Amino acid sequence: MAQTATILRTGRKFDQVLEGAREVFLASGFEGASVDDIARAAGVSKATLYSYFPDKRLLFMEVARVECQHQADACLQMIDTTAPPRDVLKMAATRMLGFMLSEFGQRVFRICVAEADRFPDLGRQFYETGPKIVRERIKQYLQDAAARGEVRIDDYDLAADQFAELCKADLFPRWVFNIDPHFTPAEIDRVIDGAVETFMARYGV
Repeated sequence: MAQTATILRTGRKFDQVLEGAREVFLASGFEGASVDDIARAAGVSKATLYSYFPDKRLLFMEVARVECQHQADACLQMIDTTAPPRDVLKMAATRMLGFMLSEFGQRVFRICVAEADRFPDLGRQFYETGPKIVRERIKQYLQDAAARGEVRIDDYDLAADQFAELCKADLFPRWVFNIDPHFTPAEIDRVIDGAVETFMARYGV
């Protein structure tokens, strides 16, 4: 089925299908997740599942999109966009790392990497439905902060990317190479505080 197939996001069983798929993808990965298992976990028939998602990739991307959108919306609700940059960036970093280091975030990342050869568009689609949205919102905040005279930035795209990378320092390579699967609050706070202070040392007024 072509990737452009329409997803029917209505109907009382739509949420059941998503929750069942989330459970199975987390347990089995993308390749190991069968339509039969997803339908069973969702409590629906295969015909019902296919009426919503004619392609397993579409289902996976919808699960990832919904989760990432939820994380992005929660981040926006918690952040006062008129607050000083240090406060906003610390909150944004906390939310980003919380998702990245969560069981779901780690599983999605590994699935995208594992399936990159057979489905080269899978990673791109995940990026566009999740990380790219967060990046654009951070960029918008930085533009607003610059208009208030709180930061001085020439390249907002680069600044937003740099902040995201600063938030991965130390923790991401240790996690991705399976050196440390879990981190203490103190370790996470150390990276967040360092990311914010380094960013503000470069761009703060």
